[in-house]
Amino acid sequence: MAGADSVEKLEDVIVRSAEQVAGQIRTAKEAISTVIFGQDRVIENTLVTILSGGHALLIGVPGLAKTKLVETLGITLGLDTKRIQFTPDLMPSDILGAEVLDESSTGKRSFRFIAGPVFAQLLMADEINRASPRTQSALLQAMQEQHITVAGARHDLPKPFHVLATQNPLEQEGTYPLPEAQLDRFLMEIDVDYPDREAERRILFETTGAEETLAKAAMNSELLLSAQRLVRRLPVGDSVVDAILSLVRAARPNPEDEKLIAWGPGPRASQALMLAVRARALLDGRLAPSIDDVLDLAEPVLKHRMALTYTARAEGRTIPDVIRQLKTRIG
Repeated sequence: MAGADSVEKLEDVIVRSAEQVAGQIRTAKEAISTVIFGQDRVIENTLVTILSGGHALLIGVPGLAKTKLVETLGITLGLDTKRIQFTPDLMPSDILGAEVLDESSTGKRSFRFIAGPVFAQLLMADEINRASPRTQSALLQAMQEQHITVAGARHDLPKPFHVLATQNPLEQEGTYPLPEAQLDRFLMEIDVDYPDREAERRILFETTGAEETLAKAAMNSELLLSAQRLVRRLPVGDSVVDAILSLVRAARPNPEDEKLIAWGPGPRASQALMLAVRARALLDGRLAPSIDDVLDLAEPVLKHRMALTYTARAEGRTIPDVIRQLKTRIG
């Protein structure tokens, strides 16, 4: 009986914590929406990514408020935010930092580490595909392991640590496509599309007047870390787990299936989807995710982790089309 009572008390604690955190997250989402208009799905998926403890790749043409979104997120969530403009001449040390030789008044020399902009809680990597592969790879260890190594010495990054990178899908001249190993580090690829007419009308009035609406803090880093820990404690039903496994495994090459997929997502995609559906449930004020969460988040979690065969591309198939086809087997 004592064991049952302790389990019941633990469940009560989780319920109370979830209700409190959900309220704080909804307040943060509303605060972001007062500055960013017509991008509700983008805001939701970005918050889901951060609640999951992950990184996001924002894809959209210039002028759709991608940079403004990251800036607003930093203010609203109370995070230390830094921005790197990626260019072809950017070096790894411009991101990570470097050691410099200091000489004391007594003539003794020693190396001192000067931290780069990667030492931030929210890092915006603007036009990440503009930099060379060598510079892009400087973020790999940071994104996966939350620390970097410079001259053999380990330097831990602040917590939480999130990278929100942007890409322009149109102009590809002079760019370096992100390698698959780095794409896999992004929990989601989020498409930033044009706002609808009413949202764009609101943008005209809100941003061209004498006064501009400014973002307000709704959380801080400690509350965000508590929310991220809570996400990992939310229960997930067997049906949801089976849906995640079925979907991710179906997105891999299968000799018995149509010759559509050249390569597909690994177990990191399953982990990402498992965390994302929990975070989305918490954002909606629910205590457990559903299969609908899996279906809604399948495309942003999977599409950058897949490639189609030459035959499929020649037939005009696209990755979103294939993912929608795979979802019908579950939904």
